[in-house]
Amino acid sequence: MLNPNPDKMKGRPEPVDVHVGRRIRMRRIWMQVTLTALADAIGVTFQQVQKYEKGTNRVGASRLQQIADALVAPVSYFFEDMPGAAPVGGDNRSGQKKLQPEIIEFASSDVGLALIRAFSQITDKRVRDRILGLVKALAKQDPA
Repeated sequence: MLNPNPDKMKGRPEPVDVHVGRRIRMRRIWMQVTLTALADAIGVTFQQVQKYEKGTNRVGASRLQQIADALVAPVSYFFEDMPGAAPVGGDNRSGQKKLQPEIIEFASSDVGLALIRAFSQITDKRVRDRILGLVKALAKQDPA
């Protein structure tokens, strides 16, 4: 008999469900799709989408396919950069680095997505370099 997962018995979401939920939210916000619009597209309530995004409700395979279609992403996108998992598609022959969990968390936040979206619209390389330098200098400052 399989050993039960103690996290699930205590009502905590599985890490994979939290990760998939964060990726759903990140993609939805990046695509500028509202909770209601995504919910309508996949035939659930916006509250259900919120539960998927928080990882409190597990997303089934067919529902994840609907979400992927609605957000114009492959299903594999929602599993990319999952901490502790092998890269999607096997070993990492591409040499691509895995994202750190704090980067995924920041990129899926409202502020992170707004910053990424705004920064990506700056076309002048010199301006981008100066902004990056400023952000690095600010990050090194003592918060006291």
